[in-house]
Amino acid sequence: MTDKIREQIMQIRASGACNMVHASQVQRLAFERNFHELVIFIAEHRDLYIRFILYGDTGTK
Repeated sequence: MTDKIREQIMQIRASGACNMVHASQVQRLAFERNFHELVIFIAEHRDLYIRFILYGDTGTK
């Protein structure tokens, strides 16, 4: 996960517009905000996205 994707996730989370565990809803909000990197990341790495939301693990050491 890149810093840019992490920041996009944080912006959506800060908006309070949806439950962050609902990945498809997060993708929709990301698309509306032109966060296309996040839309693609969730589509290709849903498991890493959920791990980040639940545990804060970005997958980088």
